[in-house]
Amino acid sequence: MAGIIDVRRLNFSFGSGEIERPVLKDVTLSIDKGEIVLMTGPSGSGKTTFLTIVGGLRQACHGSVHVLDQQLVGSEEQVRIKIRQQTGYIFQQHNLLKALTALQNVSMALEMHDTMTEQQRLDRAAAMLDAVGLGDRMDYRPEQLSGGQRQRVSIARALVGQPKIILADEPTASLDKQSGYEAVGMLKRLAKERGTTILLVTHDYRILDIADRVVELEDGVIRNA
Repeated sequence: MAGIIDVRRLNFSFGSGEIERPVLKDVTLSIDKGEIVLMTGPSGSGKTTFLTIVGGLRQACHGSVHVLDQQLVGSEEQVRIKIRQQTGYIFQQHNLLKALTALQNVSMALEMHDTMTEQQRLDRAAAMLDAVGLGDRMDYRPEQLSGGQRQRVSIARALVGQPKIILADEPTASLDKQSGYEAVGMLKRLAKERGTTILLVTHDYRILDIADRVVELEDGVIRNA
């Protein structure tokens, strides 16, 4: 049975003609529901490109990319929007809005849920911040939080919409060893409780033991799927 993420013979290049640069080469990878997969590999190997294609943030034209039973290769924008609505994203630099509090940053992720009132969004955001250990920091702005705390806000924001998939791009790169391990450990625990699938791109070999499986992408090619 195909996984919740099922990629077959995916090829992707930047540019065209004489300046065409292949980035992903015949990539095949399947990830099951609730599985935590870490993707490692050197800089420039195509990891972030792969993540953005799976997350519906970038269009691919060659191969097959089935996510949540939707074909993304050659898809209409509406299909990719549907995938984005069911996916939580965590980035290296947090991407928190500086003018907003932690509570406001997290509740913003629920604005696409038009069946919820503003108070319901705030209540769910508060519960999520409490779950990541920031119940006493809800009214703090990003500059008032440590790097580890900002990443916890980012994790809360990614999970608050109860996504089926979490895509994380180098989430520990700007954190020290302890903060990084605590952040991904918390992500793993909360995702496992909800049966959420995680694909996490990392250079950080200190966190490999949180994964159910580790795959390596090198020069655009999966070495050990």
